Amino acid sequence: MSGRVYTMEDLRSRERLDDGCVKPAILAVIGSPVSHSASPPMHQPALDELGIEGRYIKLEVPVGRVAEALQYLLDLGFVGANVTVPHKFAALDACHQVDEAARQIGAVNTIKFVDGEIHGWNTDGPGFAQALRQEFSFDLLNRRVMIVGAGGGAGQAVATQCARDGAARVVLVNRTVEKIESLATMLQKRFPQTSFHCLALSDVQLDGVARQCELLVNTSSLGLRPDDASPVSASCFAAHHLVYDTIYKPPMTAFLRHAVMHQATVANGFSMLLHQGVYAFDIWYPGRAPLETMRQGLRTVS
Repeated sequence: MSGRVYTMEDLRSRERLDDGCVKPAILAVIGSPVSHSASPPMHQPALDELGIEGRYIKLEVPVGRVAEALQYLLDLGFVGANVTVPHKFAALDACHQVDEAARQIGAVNTIKFVDGEIHGWNTDGPGFAQALRQEFSFDLLNRRVMIVGAGGGAGQAVATQCARDGAARVVLVNRTVEKIESLATMLQKRFPQTSFHCLALSDVQLDGVARQCELLVNTSSLGLRPDDASPVSASCFAAHHLVYDTIYKPPMTAFLRHAVMHQATVANGFSMLLHQGVYAFDIWYPGRAPLETMRQGLRTVS
């Protein structure tokens, strides 16, 4: 499987894009940087298993050129694309139509080209919910959830999904409260059945509030480096907790290690990455995503 990263220049012609390749490029992941993306090893084996003649490529797109890149892909006859950081918010603005989840989250991570238009979805939230069902047999309805690092895009997607699925209480935690207060206000208006609360990471109430929750989720970037500390102290965790870290590499972060010390049940972000990818593939090719093939492909890089 090619690790090549394509650029905007490569999109100027189909001949340039497919030079030296047997199969045409039909799907892409766009981001900046995009070289680390685990999407090709997950989606290319799925295409191959189904006998679909096409390649899934990595495309480096500078900030400010997302709409241009998507128009190129549309003109080149691509089926669709995945969108990763930092382009998920800009991709929403480039779409002619978006699904309800993408509209509520305010970001798009999956594109499908339909009758000359750019249609957008967000599969991060549904992928998270499916990951909880897989890992913990856990449904969000009437549950109490704490989301650490809720000020970022992943936190917004997870918080929105919790509300969409009827969580009773969602506690948003961030280094600075100002960054999450607007999110809490927006979600409270849209989902009045869910109670939203905001806390700073330094708040003395954090440990006590955490113990009242059933599910603790890390959506911050703390943990991506092996020597990163946990975003919250070990005293936040208890044996009754289910603890999910959206980071999948490394597989055991300090956040999860603290939880294990207190006999909590833990899982990393591998399952969320897998299921958001499965949902995306089903958007491009309805009902055809080969789950186990995609799982095995993802394991080669995680």
